[in-house]
Amino acid sequence: MLSILLKFICVLWINSSTFTCVHQILFPFKPRMSLPTCLLFIAIVVVGSLLFPLAPVCASATIDVYYAPEDHPIDHVVNLYGRATRYIYVSVYGLTAPSVVKALVEAKHRGVDVRVITDRERLTDPKQHRAVQTLRLAGVPVRINRHDALMHLKQVVIDDVINTTGSANHTTSGNRYNDERLDVITDARLTARAREKFLTMWNDHERFVGWTE
Repeated sequence: MLSILLKFICVLWINSSTFTCVHQILFPFKPRMSLPTCLLFIAIVVVGSLLFPLAPVCASATIDVYYAPEDHPIDHVVNLYGRATRYIYVSVYGLTAPSVVKALVEAKHRGVDVRVITDRERLTDPKQHRAVQTLRLAGVPVRINRHDALMHLKQVVIDDVINTTGSANHTTSGNRYNDERLDVITDARLTARAREKFLTMWNDHERFVGWTE
């Protein structure tokens, strides 16, 4: 590209008639730039576009925002689970909603690759213990944190297309009573990033361990 630019500048420099034509097209109003100034301007524009390309924008990304209690955000997550065909990767702090457990078990029975990461301390809650145990009995692998900090994500990754984020846990209170937010992001690039994060955690045997109780 730079070699083409240099050849173009040389042609303009040598051929004054060609320069005049291009000059009039680029700068139709007087006073016009001098030849050296014009060539410098063209060089700056072209080189600048090469060195500093426009940052890619996720123009194709769609973000749907749901709030609790008015929008019942976890109901939307359940609907997403019902449409999954390949995999569902869940990393969520609180998981007690019966509708969520049911949807994940049904997805597993459809042949969807369902995996769950949750927080170790949350399993002291009988509701969460019961929910996770139901998933395990259905064949859903579950991993929990070994580290002392929280596994505080509320993220779902589905079929390389959709990922979710926000504050809402997969609980009845997070769906109907608390003030919460759920963002459903439809974008392959952003979903790939979320999937990478999940699998990094899943395969980190120092920080996470399989739950088999």
